[in-house]
Amino acid sequence: MTQIVFVHGMFQNPKSWDNWVRYFSDKGYDCSAPAWPLHDGDPKALRDNPPAGLGELSLDAIYASITSAVAGLDKPVVIGHSVGGLIAQKLLADGHVSGAVAISSVAPNAMLDFDWGFIKNSAIITNPLKGDEPVYMDAKTFHGSFANTLSEEQAAVEFEKTATHDSRNVLRDCMGSSGKIDLSRPHEPLLLVAGEKDEIIPADLNEKNFKAYENTGSVTDFREFPNRGHYICGEPGWEEVAAYIDGWLQQNRFDVDNRIYAPSAI
Repeated sequence: MTQIVFVHGMFQNPKSWDNWVRYFSDKGYDCSAPAWPLHDGDPKALRDNPPAGLGELSLDAIYASITSAVAGLDKPVVIGHSVGGLIAQKLLADGHVSGAVAISSVAPNAMLDFDWGFIKNSAIITNPLKGDEPVYMDAKTFHGSFANTLSEEQAAVEFEKTATHDSRNVLRDCMGSSGKIDLSRPHEPLLLVAGEKDEIIPADLNEKNFKAYENTGSVTDFREFPNRGHYICGEPGWEEVAAYIDGWLQQNRFDVDNRIYAPSAI
């Protein structure tokens, strides 16, 4: 049975993967969704009582935690969203997983985009004047940037259900040495997924990330979904994205032992 590890991104926790875990479990996959350090529990409780030390949380600490969770498995597939997508790419590059899907992923190697939404949101999060003060997510910001394709009412429901506060040091680290990957090396199959209307990680940046992989002998695929925002994994129509990923996994022939035979692009 193919194992899948889901890795959440900033301002979320494993709660954001509940529908995906059910979907892929029903398809016969063995699924798990580990929490980042200081992100375990009910999102509302985490918002009401931010864990001590949250503002100091680093990308390296998160990566070590997820790597430890993956190490107990037999080279699973990893599916990550946003910063979780960068973590998925790092796990792939480091040989810890047998395949990876990076959804609306923060790009490695300090890749940037000149989209206004990307510049604005990145600047707000990484603001050096804020020191180690956490970024406190609120319903208005969540709707305006994170879930911009939803109605205000829909976004408010999703905010209550899934949103958390987070450490601005995580994104700062993504832009530094902790976010570096050697994109010239061979790697196991990788799929990058983008949302057309993403205000946080523009589709153009996801495509730039895809094109930066240099090894032509490795499977590296890209798919952009129209009318999707950064909340692509939770907004209406998430099933279409999940179904595409399921098809991609089958196309690349992951068998019950997590070994890949004759990989091919979808």
